[in-house]
Amino acid sequence: MMDLSIEEHTLTVPLVWSDPADTRTIDVFASVVTRTGGESLPYLVFLQGGPGHEAPRALHAPAGPAWLDQALEHYRVVLIDQRGTGRSTPVSDGILDRGAEAVAEHLTHLRADAIVSDCEALRAHLGADRWNVLGQSFGGFTTLAYLSAAASSIDAAYLTGGLSTVTRTPDEVYALCYDKMRDASERYYRRFPEHRDRMRRLVDLAAAGGIVLPDGEVVSPSRLRSVGSALGTNDGWQTLWQLLELAPDTNAFRYDLAAAMPFDGRNPLYFVFHESSYANGHVTGWSAERVEPADFLEDVTLFTGEHIRREWTETVPAFRPWRDVSLALAQHEWPEIYAPEALVASEAKGAAAVYVNDPYVPLEYSLETAGLLPGVRLWVTSEHEHNGLRSGPVLEHLIGLAQDRRTR
Repeated sequence: MMDLSIEEHTLTVPLVWSDPADTRTIDVFASVVTRTGGESLPYLVFLQGGPGHEAPRALHAPAGPAWLDQALEHYRVVLIDQRGTGRSTPVSDGILDRGAEAVAEHLTHLRADAIVSDCEALRAHLGADRWNVLGQSFGGFTTLAYLSAAASSIDAAYLTGGLSTVTRTPDEVYALCYDKMRDASERYYRRFPEHRDRMRRLVDLAAAGGIVLPDGEVVSPSRLRSVGSALGTNDGWQTLWQLLELAPDTNAFRYDLAAAMPFDGRNPLYFVFHESSYANGHVTGWSAERVEPADFLEDVTLFTGEHIRREWTETVPAFRPWRDVSLALAQHEWPEIYAPEALVASEAKGAAAVYVNDPYVPLEYSLETAGLLPGVRLWVTSEHEHNGLRSGPVLEHLIGLAQDRRTR
């Protein structure tokens, strides 16, 4: 691929790592990206955000992902499609033929702890005694699971917007995320006050069934308000501003609205599986819906972020087939996979970017978790938001921090 060499690897691994008697298997796909002269560099495995999204594909016209050139200066980059995504036995609508109960059971084996076991199999396959990990968002959560279970395999851990809580409940997380979205909403309206009335009129139109997307979805008020998720990214306010400048009866508005909402049918796992990310020995029970503050119920102009709704299993065409699976998973008691004691004992080294205005992985809980990892140097910044890794030299900054720590 131009000046990049890409090796592709596919491993067949157990679906259920914890039960040798279970003979079911899945495939896990990964590519190893190297630049000329870097063939002997150490490995850096990238753990993608999500859950439910595959790794980016390495390209070089221009460089993609945006941080790739920074990484290739120091590492060979391993891009792994986490189980259930991309080319790793992907979960798509076809799996629903098995029935909701069987599908829900299958999905319980796609969590971060299983992804860690897949990574360990891949590391052994590549012949690496140790390697480095870069975890973005949910990939950072997975990195915490890695450090909880197999810290001796990791040389340096880099986390970007991924220092999740390991002690708080999903309810606590989503309640604080509402607070972050309230602040983000008010900041946006202070800059564009005319959009508050515009948003109120759009919500009224949605409540009357007057906004219909190209796929036939009759947009509910809660789906419309979820476009606020864009406010969690560096330039997301531009996406929101451009959308609210359009007339709602135009094709441009309908298509742009469909593109701006965070959950869609391309990766159903992202919707079906989302709240489990914060469940460390908990039942989620539609947490974001249950903890919605009173002012969000009263003020329809307040944007929401990654707050999913049970009603979407009825109103969103792409999610209707997943309704029974979603309901079952919402009542599943998710096992613990993050261990505070193990994190302390891991003596992990590396660096983490913590974003002050991150509405998805709140600053306060990130700092709590950082206290368990004194060897991981922190960069607490308001210069970037949740997608900072894709928007600047964040990785290079973290590598510099970590190297400084190792040489002191």
